Amino acid sequence: MLPPLVKTIDVPCSQEMAFTVFLNDMQSWWPLGKFSVSAMGGKPSKSLRVDAKQGGQIVETTADDREYLWGIIQTYDPYDYLSMDFHIPQPMEKVESRSFLELRFTALGPELTRVELKQSNWEAFGENAAMLQGGYGKGWAIIFEQSFRVACGG
Repeated sequence: MLPPLVKTIDVPCSQEMAFTVFLNDMQSWWPLGKFSVSAMGGKPSKSLRVDAKQGGQIVETTADDREYLWGIIQTYDPYDYLSMDFHIPQPMEKVESRSFLELRFTALGPELTRVELKQSNWEAFGENAAMLQGGYGKGWAIIFEQSFRVACGG
């Protein structure tokens, strides 16, 4: 059993703003030209749609207008906590399993928030678990620790 992947950053914005930027403004900071189904095929995505509510979906529209489900929001507790079943598939991959992604937003001050990202359920990917965990670990370093932090003003 692989341990959860955990990333923690402090961002220079309010707890409400950090939560809102992460979920509602995801398309503005997610590097779709590098980390998306469409990018794996050599083209940037057209869009990333987030239905910010419990049961809501995160869906990529690729350059050729195909839609790929990245995640389904399981817990939506503005502005404290968010969880989802999550996996960015390979082009044409039939997704049968997803990791479990949790985000906790903790106010450290009026304009400072600690955001903890925890990704688990690697066992769901069977023999590909370690490879996927490593790939997500590298990806989150760019996506979460850099792009998201900048979007929050950091």
